[in-house]
Amino acid sequence: QCFDHADMHFVIINAQIINSGLECEREQCQWLETDLRANRGKRIFLNSHYPPYFTHPDEEVNYDNIAEPGRSWLLGLLEEYDVEALFIGHAHNFWYNRYANTDCYILPSTAFVRQDYSEMYRARPGPDDQAGRNDRPKLGYFLVHVHERGHIVDIIRTYGRTIAPNDPETVSPERVSPVHPRLNRHGGFGFDMRQNWMEIVEIPPTGGLDEFDRKQVRNDYPLMALWEMGVKKIRIPFQDLQIPDNIDRLRMLKSHGHEFTLFSFGNPSPRHRDLITTHQDIFSAWEIGLNWEVLERDIGGVGEIARAVVVPVYLSRLRSIDEQRSEAGKYYHAINHGFLADDRNQMADALARPELSGALSGVVFRLTLEMSPWATAATASAIATDLGVAASVHLRMFGANPALETADDYLSVSRIAEAMVAAATFDNVTVYADTFVDIDRGYFPRAGVLDRMFNPRPGFHLVRYLNAALNRVGGEISACAVGECPGGRYIQLQVGKGTIVLALPDTHATELSVPFGAAHGEQIDLSSGEIARVAVENDDTVSVIVPMSNGVRFPVLIIPS
Repeated sequence: QCFDHADMHFVIINAQIINSGLECEREQCQWLETDLRANRGKRIFLNSHYPPYFTHPDEEVNYDNIAEPGRSWLLGLLEEYDVEALFIGHAHNFWYNRYANTDCYILPSTAFVRQDYSEMYRARPGPDDQAGRNDRPKLGYFLVHVHERGHIVDIIRTYGRTIAPNDPETVSPERVSPVHPRLNRHGGFGFDMRQNWMEIVEIPPTGGLDEFDRKQVRNDYPLMALWEMGVKKIRIPFQDLQIPDNIDRLRMLKSHGHEFTLFSFGNPSPRHRDLITTHQDIFSAWEIGLNWEVLERDIGGVGEIARAVVVPVYLSRLRSIDEQRSEAGKYYHAINHGFLADDRNQMADALARPELSGALSGVVFRLTLEMSPWATAATASAIATDLGVAASVHLRMFGANPALETADDYLSVSRIAEAMVAAATFDNVTVYADTFVDIDRGYFPRAGVLDRMFNPRPGFHLVRYLNAALNRVGGEISACAVGECPGGRYIQLQVGKGTIVLALPDTHATELSVPFGAAHGEQIDLSSGEIARVAVENDDTVSVIVPMSNGVRFPVLIIPS
């Protein structure tokens, strides 16, 4: 069937009969081709139960995709009629691909998760997850927002909850609207993608649905989380340029609003230079780390390649053994990099070197666990302004000892909140948090914003709702005041003629009082996105009840209403 709305044409097909050889298949083929021909030039949205493919258009047939010749027939129609989007069910998990000009979405389910695909993760499902079938954070649906040019998807996770019709207890409170990376006006905060977030995984035959071969699929839950959080900035290693499929995917995801920063170490080899110059259109920045002990060996080559590319190049530096011993109190066999504020003269000297003069656009700052994200970003902004460059600040989510775990969710949400408002305030600063997915083994174990099942942790909700809240505010943001208050701390920002306040509770606070200085405002719970009107006291302060979620105290953002 099909129907129209405005200049859009919506088509629904019966994918189960494709390749059946039945008369109804022939009739549907003829009907679909005639319908698409008649609606050529409209914005076409196609809906199918079965996906043509999961990872590659030429992948082997399995229980979950469409076999040939039906697959090529359907893909040919997508390309010929410039279908804008294809929405697909069947697999009860999320995947995204782009074929020609068509965005292809395989959607989650509100009912259950296909448990065979739990093999995408390097972790065992929880005790109540029914071998992955009841992985509730992966249950949900999409809202599709169609704009004048293009569309975006808004992922709604239901966590298995249901709502009874007309039940007043299930009326949802007012919440901030999530922002997609493509629409995020304050996108200066991002993540360092340490795990392979575009990994192709083989699903073993288990005798359930496929028994004679493995299925190859990509784990796209990291991508889904980035879209949900509105995260533009993504920092990736050079290795991603060495995988052809990744190159194509990065270029594809750039059209969804993502901005990629490449990082590498030392003077790149001729082969690496060719890869970077060939694909530099993908990147918004390139960070190069150097070992100061062999600076004279590498500095000329780095300056040469920095001038040969149009992408802005940032300089970082390896921390020496003596510096690490001084910072940590003892030496750990670990790799650390980035400048500190005390290295200002060293940064200035490097920028003035003839080999690098005019070649660099920025410097990389190191933000350790004991340092204030706000204060560090403010200092980095001031130093970078003085040096005539920009700053990339790396927010470390772990301490100095590689054997100790850092898994304090309160600490994570507090530090990320500070870093995000700093990135929104200082226009010459980008901040990257160094942990996206939990690192629960090996060196420096610590919490990210997703767990090892790629489900949300508290930091995920903080990023999602703080990005949404900041985009609720119009105008440029500038620094105003930072201070202590009953129950915690606050960062006050100026926007237009009003103020924004980030209220940061102490570990045991249930309420805090912060200066606001406006007659009317609203407070946004950064654990849930819920909006409440604020009552401004006679002394221009606002009392805030500290939100709690899963035992974690969350910050609150107060904005003008």
